[in-house]
Amino acid sequence: MPLLQESKYIPFCSFFWESTWKLSFAFLGFAWFACLSTISFGDEPDWREFRGPTGQGLSSRQDLPIQWGGPFRPPTWSVALPGQGWSSPIVIGDSIWLSSAEFVAIPDKLANEKLEASEYGATDFQTHGSVSLFAIRVDAKLGKVEQVIELGRVEHPKPIHAMNSYASPTPCSDGKRIVFHFGSLGTYCLSTRGEVLWNRTVPLDDITGPATSPVIHQDLVIFAFDGTDAQYVAAIQLETGKELWRTQRPEIDTTRGAERRAFSTPLLIEHAGVHQLLAPTAQWLVSYDPLTGSEIWRCRIGSGHAIVPRTVYQDGVAFVCSGYMRPELFAIRVDGQGDVSSSHVLWNWKRQVPEIASPILVQDSILFVSSLGVVTCLSQGDGTLRWQDRLSGSFSASPTAVGDLIYFTNQSGITSVIRSGDKMETIATNELFGETLASFAIFQDGFLIRTHPELHFVRKSDLD
Repeated sequence: MPLLQESKYIPFCSFFWESTWKLSFAFLGFAWFACLSTISFGDEPDWREFRGPTGQGLSSRQDLPIQWGGPFRPPTWSVALPGQGWSSPIVIGDSIWLSSAEFVAIPDKLANEKLEASEYGATDFQTHGSVSLFAIRVDAKLGKVEQVIELGRVEHPKPIHAMNSYASPTPCSDGKRIVFHFGSLGTYCLSTRGEVLWNRTVPLDDITGPATSPVIHQDLVIFAFDGTDAQYVAAIQLETGKELWRTQRPEIDTTRGAERRAFSTPLLIEHAGVHQLLAPTAQWLVSYDPLTGSEIWRCRIGSGHAIVPRTVYQDGVAFVCSGYMRPELFAIRVDGQGDVSSSHVLWNWKRQVPEIASPILVQDSILFVSSLGVVTCLSQGDGTLRWQDRLSGSFSASPTAVGDLIYFTNQSGITSVIRSGDKMETIATNELFGETLASFAIFQDGFLIRTHPELHFVRKSDLD
């Protein structure tokens, strides 16, 4: 079934909250990066990247819904999305942007032969004859697909993991331009009108398909490329698509290609007036100067690989998951120089650490959910266990925290809203039909939740 044709462009509204935010920005007198260690903002900037303005899934809004679903609390709107993808939505003004892909199937016999011929085997993989890559724009107020823009078509793409999609990386934006990344399949920069400004293709053997999302710092868009064949971080000029710097990763103590990979999205922070880009790779967490790519410090984080969770940060400490096969959580001070492996690790935790979903910071606790639903709450200060409990289902989406409430969504579309104290307190359990691996985004007083094959908007003012 063909995708929708590109629609006639309808100008989007001016940025939501823009004037309020600018006034608040001037009054406070410091850049948004300073807010990474706190969440004391009121009206929030647009949700323009994976896990929102802080990159950590945090919101201080007081008007977001707690309960939805069922016959009495339906979404404000739901819209079918063409194609497939597990990228999370981003928001620019009154427009929602997502990536998607539509593939052409091949006969089972041919697919099996192709998978068997792969050096990584056929187990847990999928393959297709071709894949078309799309950018989708949805009107956030109406819940209507306004544009479907075909960005490119790739013949005979490499197999990807059965749980993955060709459109898993989340787009990012500076409010004027949007960067869509599909790993080695291609990267495209669009205007907010949907015009393609530039595109690049960077070959990389990632085995399981695209995953890491780009981030924007000033006039740069930064990518982590960690495949079997190459491992480096690179910055592209947002306006032109020209590569401005590239920095190789530290030495990785293995020759096995599969154990040299990583999929974690870098995190931009500011500490002591210095911007840092925290970018995990196999066996290491590395801090870079985001403007030059110069390494600031590095810290060994065990022998893990294929790291997916995004690092989180608060009060001078970064918290990073180490990846497969036995993930650990490390708390690392960010004020070092050079190799800080023996000096800056505050503590590490080895039980029920997630392989996919990112941790979240709430007050002085760090919480995370394992792939099988075990929720752990630790003290940020010393890693002491505060409690451990279980939620039903399997988990891939990263949680969102609104004040002292934490939203965990499982792969079946069930969101558990909990409050953390001496134990886990379940406040609400909400269900939307459809598989989901994508994380939340926020628009006005509601959540944007991507399931397959729909995007839902659940808004508090329409549920009360």
